[in-house]
Amino acid sequence: MAGYLSGDTRKVTTHRLIEMKQRGEKISMLTSYDYTMAQIVDGAGVDVILVGDSASNVMAGNMTTLPITVEQMIYHGKSVMRGVKRALVVVDMPFGSYQADPFDGVRNAIRIMKETHADALKLEGGEEVIDVIRRIIGAGMPVMGHL
Repeated sequence: MAGYLSGDTRKVTTHRLIEMKQRGEKISMLTSYDYTMAQIVDGAGVDVILVGDSASNVMAGNMTTLPITVEQMIYHGKSVMRGVKRALVVVDMPFGSYQADPFDGVRNAIRIMKETHADALKLEGGEEVIDVIRRIIGAGMPVMGHL
């Protein structure tokens, strides 16, 4: 690994991110949607890779992120995970996969984590999704919020 941004080649974990923040270190994050880009970004030493629902726009040519499905996010998440050795990988939960019912949200979160082997999930929203976030965290899955 080139380690261009970081000389530390250890796997980035949520605990390491907390330590980095406490030491005042900068944390880098970029988006990747496929194996090749994930290899490049990871090889450059980026700390966190987001598999964003923006794959709907960037990879599929949709006008918004709304059409992307859980299945498509799993496909992109698996592709990215195959290309990563160091970075912490966060997979976006697409719109509609957690907003309607907290139990569906937990089921979809478990499916995404099990099938992609990602390190964390990203959910968007505020107080209106706090119940599902609590349930996902309670089930042992790290969540990155996006307000």
